Amino acid sequence: MLTGIVLTLVSLWYGQNHGLLPIAASEEATHVDNLFNAMMTISTGLFIIVEGVIIISAIRFRKRKDDNTDGSPVHGNVPLEILWTAIPAVIVLWISIYSFEIYNEMGGFDPMAANDPHAMHAQAKMPGAAIAAPLPTSEELSSPKSNLIAIGVGAAAKNEGKPADLVVNVTGLQYAWIFNYPDSGVTSGELHIPVDKDVQLNISANDVIHALWLPEFRLKQDAIPGRTTEIRFTANRLGEYPIRCAELCGAYHGSMNTQLFVQTAEEYNTWLQSQEVASNSPGEQVVAVNPAKMSDREFLAPYASEMGINSEILKQIHPTDSHNQI
Repeated sequence: MLTGIVLTLVSLWYGQNHGLLPIAASEEATHVDNLFNAMMTISTGLFIIVEGVIIISAIRFRKRKDDNTDGSPVHGNVPLEILWTAIPAVIVLWISIYSFEIYNEMGGFDPMAANDPHAMHAQAKMPGAAIAAPLPTSEELSSPKSNLIAIGVGAAAKNEGKPADLVVNVTGLQYAWIFNYPDSGVTSGELHIPVDKDVQLNISANDVIHALWLPEFRLKQDAIPGRTTEIRFTANRLGEYPIRCAELCGAYHGSMNTQLFVQTAEEYNTWLQSQEVASNSPGEQVVAVNPAKMSDREFLAPYASEMGINSEILKQIHPTDSHNQI
C-alpha cells in the first residue's frame, strides 16, 4: 500500500511538473495541456512499474554463485496475461474518449462550418488563388446533399454559431506565409492579432501541402491546395510567438517561419492603421516599392548616380519586363 501511494504521488507530481511544453498562449492550449498532463501521469506510473519490476527481477532472480541448476519451467499465466492486456486497453480507450471530447470542445468537430461561405470562398481572395482548384458554388454549399466537412478547428462551444471577431486569410507557398486581412485589405508577412478576441484563420496553399503550426497555441493545421481549412482560437497572452511550417514542403522547408504578435486592442489598431497607410501611400512616400509594373528605366533611375550612369543613357533603355520575371 505504501508503494502504491508513493507511486501515485510521484506520477501525479511529474505529470503536472514535467516542463516539456512551451508556455500556453491561448484558451485552447489549456485543454491540450490537460490531456498531455494526464497522459504523462499515466505514462510515468507505467514506466516506474515496468522498470521497477525489471530491476527487482534482475536482482532477486539473478544467478547465484555455484548455482548451475535450471530455472523452474513456466508455461504462462492466463490471469496475468489478461490483466496486462486489459489494463492498457482500458487506458487507451479512456484516452481516446477524452481526446475526442477535448477536440470537440475546442471546435474541431464542426461539420456545419463547411457551409460558411466566408470560409469556403476566402481562398478566392488569397494571393495566387487562380492556380488552386475550383471552389464549390453557393448552390452546392446550400444543397442538402452537400457532404463537405470543415477541416480544422472551428468555433469553441461558447462561440458556436457566432462570427469570429477577426478573420484572416492565410496562404502558404514555398517558402513563406502570407496573411491577408479581408476587412481592411492589408496583406502582411507577419500575423498580428488582438488579445482576448476570437480569431479565425482560413488557410490554403498555392503549390504543395504545408502545415501552419502555432506551438504556444497548441494548434496545427495543414494548408491544402484547392481546399480551405481553418483554425479558430482565442489568444490570452501578450507577446511574440513563432509560426512554423510543420510539413516537409521542399528544399527550404526549414526556413518557412514567421512571427505571430498578440497585442492589445490599441497596439493592434495602430499596427493595422500603419499598414493601411503604407498600402495607400504614393510610391515615393513608402519604404519599399513593388517594381512589378516598372520599366527598366524607371527601376534604375533612383540608383543611376550611385552606379555612375549618365541619366541620358537611361533614356536609351527600351522598356522590358526581363527584371520582372521570376
